[in-house]
Amino acid sequence: MNIKPTLENALKDAMRARDEARKRTIRMAMTTIRLAEVDKGSELEEAGILAILHKEIKSRRESIADAERAGRPEMVAEAQVEIAILEEFLPAPLTSEELETLASQTIVEVGATSIKEMGQVMKILVPRLEGKATGDQASQVVRRLLG
Repeated sequence: MNIKPTLENALKDAMRARDEARKRTIRMAMTTIRLAEVDKGSELEEAGILAILHKEIKSRRESIADAERAGRPEMVAEAQVEIAILEEFLPAPLTSEELETLASQTIVEVGATSIKEMGQVMKILVPRLEGKATGDQASQVVRRLLG
C-alpha cells in the first residue's frame, strides 16, 4: 500500500468535495511528512510515513484529553473527526491474539527468557508490526510474556 500517493489523491478528492475537515487533516499530515523528508534529505519509506500518521493520531488523542479537562466539547469532536480521517490511511490493526502470536515467535527466535532481554525482542518485533500495532501495545504483550 503506497500511503503517500493515497494521501495525495484523498487530498484532491477532499478539495473537490469541499470537505474542509478532511482537507485540513490530510494537509497537516502531508506537511509533517514533507518536513520529515526534508530533514532526512530523501523520501520516507512506508514505515516512516506510518510512524508519522501514528504520531499525529497520538497527538490528537492528547488534545482530546486536554480539551476534555478544559471543558471544550467542540475541540474534542474536531479531534475525533481528525483521528477517524487519519486512521483510514493506516493498515488494519492486529488483533490481540495476532500480536501475542507474533511476539511469542519473536521471543522464541531471540531466545529471550527474562524481562532483561525485552530490548532485544522489541528491536526485532517493532519493524515486523509495520504500523499494525503501536510500540506501547507490543511492549505490554512482550512484558507480560516474559514476566
